[in-house]
Amino acid sequence: MKILFITSNNMIAPDMARLLQDEGNQVKLFIDDKNRSDNFENIIKKCKNWKQELAWVGKEGLIIFDDVGYGKIQDNLREHGFAVFGGNSESDKLEMKRAYAQDILKDHGLQTLETIDFNNIDDCVNFIKKSKKTWVLKQNDHKLNINTVSQFKDNQDILDVLKLCKTKYKNKVKVITLQEKVEGIEIGVGRFFNGKNWVGPVEINFEHKRLFDDDVGPMTTEMGTLAWFETEKDSVLFKKTLFKLKPFLKKIKFKGDFEVNFIINGKNIYPLEITPRLGSPIVHLQSELLNLKWSQFLKAVALGKSIRPKWKKGYGLVVLLAVPPFPYMTKLGKNSPRGVIVYLDKVTKNDFKHIFFEGMSKEKIQGKEQFYISDEEGYVLYVTGVGKTIAKVQKDVYEIIKKVYVPKSLYRRDIGSKFLLSDEKLLKKWGYIK
Repeated sequence: MKILFITSNNMIAPDMARLLQDEGNQVKLFIDDKNRSDNFENIIKKCKNWKQELAWVGKEGLIIFDDVGYGKIQDNLREHGFAVFGGNSESDKLEMKRAYAQDILKDHGLQTLETIDFNNIDDCVNFIKKSKKTWVLKQNDHKLNINTVSQFKDNQDILDVLKLCKTKYKNKVKVITLQEKVEGIEIGVGRFFNGKNWVGPVEINFEHKRLFDDDVGPMTTEMGTLAWFETEKDSVLFKKTLFKLKPFLKKIKFKGDFEVNFIINGKNIYPLEITPRLGSPIVHLQSELLNLKWSQFLKAVALGKSIRPKWKKGYGLVVLLAVPPFPYMTKLGKNSPRGVIVYLDKVTKNDFKHIFFEGMSKEKIQGKEQFYISDEEGYVLYVTGVGKTIAKVQKDVYEIIKKVYVPKSLYRRDIGSKFLLSDEKLLKKWGYIK
């Protein structure tokens, strides 16, 4: 099958194009960012203008978008008969307009937290100064990393971040969101939807966004994830959350991966945000846990067909290996990791099945394949594993990581540990997991 894969400047799931190619498909990858377009050299065939490849992919092929922001384009492609996996103009609004998303969730029976979108920093500051609530600051640009969970009743830390934003990022911050702060366990519930119904298993995941072990340090996009799959019949969390959204997703004819992050305590389940697209690094865990050919599954979802994939039982773990300037922005070329060699010499053929790329390419030097970092973002690769116990999968994943040498690399060594030490007991006590 011919597959055209469009990845955004966030490069959420471009390595899926490699997996699709390995399945025997003809694949072309388009990277929608000139500063990251050097990635995946000699790994996957790329194109410079995806629109010029529409005749090539044809209506018998498959077009995949891994991010939001392409909704109107996706709508138009579907109207012209192309098979498209990904969101649409209606689902885009769920992530890009957080307050709107909360209204949709509330309309479908979920108890929401107060969430307000602001189009300028001054309005946000004035609102906080008058408010008696504690807030969480959010925005959608993954590269700014200004998201902040206030640690003070008067939200002074958020006010300080906004002051910095006004000085440093004034023209880059387009929409700022404040969400009421609630204490609890953050958890994600996700599943694929084919425009008519849910497809495949229910996904339960736990993100680890702080840079250092024990949830210390600045917020990142994500350092790693713990996840597993459940059947709809056995999933208490699915029935209390995503199940209620089927009428809405059917109404907007959503065809893609759909996830909602929640914060849970002994009193209630509060939705935080919607991710109506593929997610990173969970997409790599999906590749690890699902026993399927991605091409068949994604094509079925795009065409609105039912498909029942098999999956591995147990816990899945994915860990990001990054290098500076991650998790911060930097001027391109300044302290750039571009060109740094990634040494995979000790990695076995079986280990390699658990390694997924982001900011990497390869070349042949004296007849030997050599991998290297090929952009300035700092996201290098991900390592995954699955096991019957969290302790077992942690051991397996970190054993592979020991065989990977990336100069100046950083990664967390405790992905999954918080769940094992505390969250699991509480979630069982509250009746959300078995």
